[in-house]
Amino acid sequence: MGFAVPDDTVLVADGGLATELEARGADLADPLWSARLLIEAPQDIAAVHAAFFAAGAQIATTASYQASFEGFAARGIDRQAAAGLLRRSVDLARQAAGGGRKRWVAASVGPYGAARADGSEYRGRYGLSVAQLSAWHRSRLEILAGAGADLLALETVPDLDEAAALVDLVQEANVPAWLSYTIDGAETRAGQPLTEAFAVAAGVPQIVAVGVNCCAPGDVLPAIEIAREVTGKPVIVYPNSGERWDSGGWAGPARFSPALVPQWVAAGARIVGGCCRVSPADITALAAALRRTCTQRENPSGNSR
Repeated sequence: MGFAVPDDTVLVADGGLATELEARGADLADPLWSARLLIEAPQDIAAVHAAFFAAGAQIATTASYQASFEGFAARGIDRQAAAGLLRRSVDLARQAAGGGRKRWVAASVGPYGAARADGSEYRGRYGLSVAQLSAWHRSRLEILAGAGADLLALETVPDLDEAAALVDLVQEANVPAWLSYTIDGAETRAGQPLTEAFAVAAGVPQIVAVGVNCCAPGDVLPAIEIAREVTGKPVIVYPNSGERWDSGGWAGPARFSPALVPQWVAAGARIVGGCCRVSPADITALAAALRRTCTQRENPSGNSR
């Protein structure tokens, strides 16, 4: 496992794996969410990874976000088989990446609240200590760290206590990872200031990027500035479409726009992508906007070379 954010480019991450699976007809109404298809239809996961790569993504995030030993056990799957399914999530993304191109696989380490399947990943404050959260995450993180991914995605983290637990585990395993919070304004979903939340990763060499995901597009720009100021690390951002999940459905207008990309890059974002409701078509538009932005930065006069 090895990954460093390149010095000379901005990378494109993928979009909403689960929502694209649903758009293709998959039924994810299950506590395992997209991890259900690791059991029932792994080829569908591989196809969506391939679609995002074809759209211009350079990083695939695995279908392990909501996978847990407890969740698999509820389906009658023992620990050894569950470990195999976690490894399968990485294998599927690697298969879609193919060879010979600059493509990376990030093994998703979703928050404890995701495995509870009760929406608590958007609240945090589970009533568990840092030590208890470390104990819960350790086995899954160690398996994913050894499964052949390029780095870990510590993503949709709602609470700095959980971030502290995950960062400690990444240091123990000595593997690269990004740390990405889900936020509301300038605070974590648990209500902690982002200045304190990002400080958890400051000075930790294994954390190769920090940022935000599964948030409103309008919350991204201020978060980039805070992350850069607090940590000095490369910043990753992959917000939702801007629609809201309300009473079992998505509501409101989409606000995810390629026009936001130049602002994010100018502020210091080095990896950009999307989360829920961001499709391969959206990633194609984002990648095109990023190419235009990078070209303008390299040749601001617009003259041919």
